[in-house]
Amino acid sequence: MAKQKLTFEEALAKLEKIVSEIEQGAVPLEKSIEKYAEGNELVRQCRAILDEAEKKIQLLTRGEGDRLEPAGELADEDETAER
Repeated sequence: MAKQKLTFEEALAKLEKIVSEIEQGAVPLEKSIEKYAEGNELVRQCRAILDEAEKKIQLLTRGEGDRLEPAGELADEDETAER
């Protein structure tokens, strides 16, 4: 199955629908397993989108005249976790 390029909001809405269907018992077990796998992929997509947004935010800071300027290098996740 080819990966769909969804916006964060679209992926989150699909994920919420899947969770709701599984929680309500609205789908049989086999279908629940398929939906669980689809949900995991949507979680990965959401995390990737959020990680990319976080990187962009980390690189920007307000400079003189309220201009956005690079703030420096991104911190590696592993380095941040050790602090």
